[in-house]
Amino acid sequence: MRSYRELFRAPEFTPLFLTSCLQSAALTIGGLALATAVYARTGSPFFTALSMFGPSIAQMLGATLLLSAADRLPPRAATAGAALCSAALMALLAVPAFPVWAVFLVLLGMGLVSSVAGGIRGGLLTDVVPEHAYLLGRSALNIANGTMQICGFAAGGVLVAVLSPAETQLIGAGLFLTAGLVARFGLSSRPARAAGRPSPAATWRVNRQLWSVPAVRPVYLALWVPNGLIVGCEALFVPYAPSGAGLLLAASAVGMLAGDVVAGRFLSPGLRRRLGPYLRLLLAVPYLLFALNLPMPIAALAVAVAAVGYSSTLLLQERLIELTPPQVRGQALGLHGSGMQTMQAAGAALAGGTAEFLGAGPAIVVMAVASILVTLALAPALKTRQGARMHGVDRQQEAADGIDDRGDRRQFGRGPGGREAVRRPR
Repeated sequence: MRSYRELFRAPEFTPLFLTSCLQSAALTIGGLALATAVYARTGSPFFTALSMFGPSIAQMLGATLLLSAADRLPPRAATAGAALCSAALMALLAVPAFPVWAVFLVLLGMGLVSSVAGGIRGGLLTDVVPEHAYLLGRSALNIANGTMQICGFAAGGVLVAVLSPAETQLIGAGLFLTAGLVARFGLSSRPARAAGRPSPAATWRVNRQLWSVPAVRPVYLALWVPNGLIVGCEALFVPYAPSGAGLLLAASAVGMLAGDVVAGRFLSPGLRRRLGPYLRLLLAVPYLLFALNLPMPIAALAVAVAAVGYSSTLLLQERLIELTPPQVRGQALGLHGSGMQTMQAAGAALAGGTAEFLGAGPAIVVMAVASILVTLALAPALKTRQGARMHGVDRQQEAADGIDDRGDRRQFGRGPGGREAVRRPR
């Protein structure tokens, strides 16, 4: 499976793709409508921003409490159920005179649902396409997500102007409802990947187990930290160039989409492994030019080139898939997504605080240098090609939980003959 055409020939990829597109559009349209309504009622920029990004912030809470559900529930039912739950919550936000304090409680619920839904979707992708095609499938979903966000913001702006924020939120709820129906009738029924009941305790145990594996830990750090610092750079586009921020953001979107296409479609596995370290550096190095007084076209070109480096996250996700066993992949990918959202918010806050003292241009350079230093510090650990898969565990409860939680923290169980399963160097 080497092309997008072959990818869409996979029987269940199209409904999974449509479900993802509909959910992205629903979040974008509904989020814009809610922010408009909150600002009209409160006049507060802080509450308005929190209404748009509150669910993303809440995702880390879901990652620590609920992510075990991503592997311990049947994927089709969980995907449809998460979409229907989001539809109900968004419809609730459209109720006239809904208290502002209650809005944020509902957004907390939406963030928790979203954290689990991301893990379910990531794990389901590994079921729908062969393992070697994961990166291609993830690339297609990323491209669709970016496109739907662009279209969703445009459509949301028109809908809010023509209708009302409440009516626009109902349209978002309808999109979530449609996504649930597509998942229910388009995906096949399959059992949960892991045995046992989802619970906060099980979520924490698997998260701890994932974090304890030496080969997995630097992958997570490389997925979260350099990416979050560069999102901090992008958060400063408005103070850096108020009249050109739109151009810079558009350039970032174009570069990111180009990188996803190239990495997902045209790079061979061997070339991806060789280029991965350079793509991680590419994400930050062009921002060093912001130490100069760049003309806007040059600044936009630098941003577009840097955004190609976001494709390095696809390669790191591929590494994460190789290092984690099937029964915890949903949670492993969900933890990646929630951690990335959290670090992006932290990066934006750090960049804003730095710019208060240094100004936008120097702060962008500081964030880029920090990203480069983190990338270089993680490079030796990412060169290690040893990992392990979990094939079985000894104790009954650990078998139900899908992890090996013994005191010696063996990586993910044992291979044939009782020896520790270690991936050979590629």
